[in-house]
Amino acid sequence: MVKKIFDSYKSFERITCKILKSGLEFCLLLCVLSVSILLTYNLLIPSPMVYYIGISLFKLSLIFGIEFIICGFVTDGIKKQLI
Repeated sequence: MVKKIFDSYKSFERITCKILKSGLEFCLLLCVLSVSILLTYNLLIPSPMVYYIGISLFKLSLIFGIEFIICGFVTDGIKKQLI
C-alpha cells in the first residue's frame, strides 16, 4: 500500500507537485513559528496566552499539511479521471 502511494506521488503532474511542495513549505514555516513561540513561552514568558497561541499555530500547521497532501492526491486523481 505504501508503494502504491509513493508511485501515485511520483506520477503527479508538474503543477500539482509544485503546489503541494509550496503548501508544505508554508506549513513548515508555520510550524517553525509555533515552535519558536512555544520556546519563548518555555524560556522567557510563562503566560498562558503565549502557550495557547503556540499550540494553536502548531495544530493549524499540521491540519494544513494534511489538507495539502490529501487535496494534492484528490486533485491529481480528478485531473487523470481516476475519481
